[in-house]
Amino acid sequence: MRTALELAGQAFAMGEVPVGALVVKDGMIIGRGYNAPILRNDPSAHAEMQALREAAQHIGNYRLPECELFVTLEPCLMCAGAIMHARIARVVYGAADYKTGACGSVLNAFAESRLNHHARVTGGVLADECGLILSNFFAMRRIQKKAGAGSQESGLSEAGMDYED
Repeated sequence: MRTALELAGQAFAMGEVPVGALVVKDGMIIGRGYNAPILRNDPSAHAEMQALREAAQHIGNYRLPECELFVTLEPCLMCAGAIMHARIARVVYGAADYKTGACGSVLNAFAESRLNHHARVTGGVLADECGLILSNFFAMRRIQKKAGAGSQESGLSEAGMDYED
């Protein structure tokens, strides 16, 4: 999770919502990602999606059945769907997301019995640290907005983001 936090820091430095993710197989990191939807003009460029793409390229298969995904923020429904399709065995997340979390906070996609894949989910790992980087980011955005350099420049608005302190 510490490596995922470092990746979240990279997103923060680029003005993206600071979320980092990595995919691990047999104790080795095979995929890394951080939020980049603004920079890439891609609504699917969440940290989890980036990490899943890199891991799939690494092993040469879109299925990642013996892998674990570590992410600093509870995955949204889009990412939960990709995690299921990739057949990730376990999801470990830091901070809960009470606006769009799909691992139990808003809904629990992995507990839906009608779906064909159910990853094990562990939440709250380094939750305080994972939440703090998000809180700091949005505090900085509020200050920038007050100063006139707010979210209009990057297209970022707190109302549409996954996490708010």
